[in-house]
Amino acid sequence: QVQLVESGGGSVQAGGSLRLSCVASEYASSDNCMAWFRQAPGKEREGVAAISPAGGVTYYVDSVKGRFTISRDNAKKMVYLQMNSLKPEDTAMYYCAARYGGCGVDSFSLSQYRYWGQGTQVTVSS
Repeated sequence: QVQLVESGGGSVQAGGSLRLSCVASEYASSDNCMAWFRQAPGKEREGVAAISPAGGVTYYVDSVKGRFTISRDNAKKMVYLQMNSLKPEDTAMYYCAARYGGCGVDSFSLSQYRYWGQGTQVTVSS
């Protein structure tokens, strides 16, 4: 059973930065596509960023391109999301997720992800 634990959330002002971290349990595989999703109150969960198993390919939703960067350290079983130039609309619960194999064209398909963390709250004030 793969377990994911997020950290790094918090409250910042618009324009600020946060770095989210996700640590995977010992049973996690470096062959997993990893992703960050977010869910704001009253809205559906949406994909934010995904990274291929080896880390060479990344995917971003248009609204965060140029501001967020996803990365991973397979030796430490860690995935990160560096968030810069934060906006109030980035306010949400952020979740780390893992799926078997590569990310592919459906990298933000919720049903493809088998393992989920409990989430970490990000609040951006104007």
